[in-house]
Amino acid sequence: MQNQKRSQLEFVTLMAALMSIVALSIDAVLPALPEIGDYLNSLGDTENQKLITAIFLGLGFGQLVFGPLSDSFGRKPMVYFGFGVFVLASIICITTKNFEVMLFGRVLQGVGLSSPRTMSVAIVRDSFSGDHMAKVLSIVTMTFILVPVIAPMLGQFLLIHFGWKSIFTVNLAFGLLIIIWFWRRQPETLKDDHQKSFRLSLFLSGAVTFFRLKSSVIYTLLSGLATGSFMVYLSTSQQIFQVQYDLGEYFPYIFASLAVTIGLATFLNSAIVMRFGMWNLVNIALLSFVTISLIYVVLFWSGVNPPIEVLMAFLMLQFTSIAFLFGNYRALAMQPMGHIAGIGSALNGFISTVMAVPIANYIGSFVTTSVLPLFIGFLITGVIALILFYSVKKPIRIKA
Repeated sequence: MQNQKRSQLEFVTLMAALMSIVALSIDAVLPALPEIGDYLNSLGDTENQKLITAIFLGLGFGQLVFGPLSDSFGRKPMVYFGFGVFVLASIICITTKNFEVMLFGRVLQGVGLSSPRTMSVAIVRDSFSGDHMAKVLSIVTMTFILVPVIAPMLGQFLLIHFGWKSIFTVNLAFGLLIIIWFWRRQPETLKDDHQKSFRLSLFLSGAVTFFRLKSSVIYTLLSGLATGSFMVYLSTSQQIFQVQYDLGEYFPYIFASLAVTIGLATFLNSAIVMRFGMWNLVNIALLSFVTISLIYVVLFWSGVNPPIEVLMAFLMLQFTSIAFLFGNYRALAMQPMGHIAGIGSALNGFISTVMAVPIANYIGSFVTTSVLPLFIGFLITGVIALILFYSVKKPIRIKA
């Protein structure tokens, strides 16, 4: 680490905090989707799902801007600029009375938040490599997942006592605290020999390098499939638990319990990845993901929802598998790209996120009266992922 005065714990927590601004902006809004939709005269629950997927669209496109710029101007300036865009977008969301303008504001929020999200990964890549990088990314992700545990509860509390607009205001205040911490404690990690003068040709050459790295491209596509699967759940969770199961008041607690499952599984990944390796863990997780989906589809093909306890058991098993995929996919994709970490992280995030949005919107449109389409989507994306995964050679392990 470049700053010996900081502990690795503070570094990991700070990187997780940068990512958590994104999580809070997504998950705290979930309980308020019906109220926001009513206020803005949306067409219904499936239309309200777009308030979640829209921010992901912005996250994808924004990374194409901030990633390459960070390879020229550094990681820290990009974080500051992105947060400025997030502030502007939040003001739009708070003041608008039009659903389409709200969607634009959510896309713009995603663009702004793509900077701290992308930079946190690039900063970790600047500082670590190999399975050690995967371990740090897993710990960052685990800490970051603590936010979805409390975000819906916070959102519901703010919604009940102060109205849905207060959710956006609190997000802004939280983000400002993180940015001040980042400014005071995080040194620039872009090494001088990796810094490049900004030119369009720089991005194009970096993109050419990226697309020539077959393994990076494949693992990026795999990230898109995993993100799309999880995004379907995120965008439909309110509808599933509040509408299909009529558990509105319990929704934040159900959401939190599933987030805890992902957090614990991610922590387990960070504890064992150095021993077993990223590739081996992804292999087991993918096979589990497909098997669990297939069992659900076979058992509940009629479309009748199972008891909530059964559904929760299946989702917990499924999200345990997903937890082993997220950090390892990204680490595997980033491993060959140390010399273009900014552009590589941007393209990885852009492609995987932009892939995920139509997957989530399409599958989510079928999740109206039954959870079955969710698991059919899991099964299809899982089978495609297995085919892609086995098309890439098993990488040589780098332990540090």
